[in-house]
Amino acid sequence: MSDQTVLVTGATGLLGREVAKTFRLKGWTVKGTGYSRADGVDILKVDLGDKDEVSKVLDSVRPQVIVHCAAQRFPDKVDKDPEGARALNVAASNSLATLAADRDIFIIYISTDYVFPGVPGHAPYENTAKPAPTNMYGQTKFDGENAVLSAYKAAGKDGLGVVLRVPVLYGHAETPSESAVNVLLDTVWKTQEEGAKATMDHWAIRYPTNTEDIGRVCHDIAQKYLDTGDNRSTLPVILQFSSEDRMTKYEICQVFGEIMGLPISGITPNTQGNDPNASVQRPYDCHLSTQALKDLGIDISTADFRAWWRRELHAFRR
Repeated sequence: MSDQTVLVTGATGLLGREVAKTFRLKGWTVKGTGYSRADGVDILKVDLGDKDEVSKVLDSVRPQVIVHCAAQRFPDKVDKDPEGARALNVAASNSLATLAADRDIFIIYISTDYVFPGVPGHAPYENTAKPAPTNMYGQTKFDGENAVLSAYKAAGKDGLGVVLRVPVLYGHAETPSESAVNVLLDTVWKTQEEGAKATMDHWAIRYPTNTEDIGRVCHDIAQKYLDTGDNRSTLPVILQFSSEDRMTKYEICQVFGEIMGLPISGITPNTQGNDPNASVQRPYDCHLSTQALKDLGIDISTADFRAWWRRELHAFRR
């Protein structure tokens, strides 16, 4: 059993639950933070925007590692409340990193592939590529990256804080709306009703990645950097992880229809791309290179999208 402790922010969310589960299975002591769904025992109710609250939790839990999953991660919601998004994605992340650096706590800041513009022909993006977000969500996450890394740099603790960029997520969800992938199941089901129609994006390329795999990678990164000790400053501070399952949202619906034996004739593919008048502009292809993780010797294998969903939906074929 490990005598190490991890604190997972956003531990009641889609990714946070799997990160906490993975560390627990590896023998770590796991504490999480949440807000509306906190139980006060394993999940502590903490306002990440309250520096005093966060400080007290860090001194009480005394973690060696923080995995910072808490974020406003839905582009449409960020666009509707940009100040609220910046408060959580940037300001709270900077405050948490400053407090963690003062206590020599290693932090993994979960970021997004949307920090890149996703211009056709530019992907895959290396971890050293220059970010250029095209929407407010990507900008707040990029600013959050800088806020975390600058806090550690100012404290003279380079290498004790890292960024892990990931693409769109899927996994065991409490409600389909937790994931931009899981929610597409609802679309497939709803269009089975007579006369029901839906339009689905068939332009932007996505790389849906399973939360279980990200949980494993977070653990392996934490262990690698802790084991490296004082030499961790020689290791990269920007890391990226992604599956290689390349598909549009419409193609994801096709997969769900195939698995469940349901027609998707009620779903019309939209190949027109971004509406230039839309408030949220989505990149075309932000595929992330995982080379930096490979160079560290970290396992970058991922679940097969179709196989995972067959198991999840109990849709086995003879």
